Amino acid sequence: MNLGAPEIGLIVLAVFLLFGYKKLPDASRSLGRSLRIFKGEMGGMKDDDARAAAAPSSGVSPSAARDLAAEAAEAEAAALEARARAARARADAQHPQLPA
Repeated sequence: MNLGAPEIGLIVLAVFLLFGYKKLPDASRSLGRSLRIFKGEMGGMKDDDARAAAAPSSGVSPSAARDLAAEAAEAEAAALEARARAARARADAQHPQLPA
């Protein structure tokens, strides 16, 4: 898509008609501020990425991570079993068995 002189002239004319010659400096000033803020934020995002890449790892070895994962799984299984026992105890308390 090539923009020639007639197309650019029409765009400029449309901008003048849309904003008016009195509001045009304010509009261009606010557009410039917005672009500066946007560029600053984009630079900040690049800096964050660079800092994250340069940050040291957590220092946990893979075997220690596996051990922690296994311990977490065992603890979760124990908690699930305890919840099941508590639910059975509540059910027994609500509906006691009559002696035969």
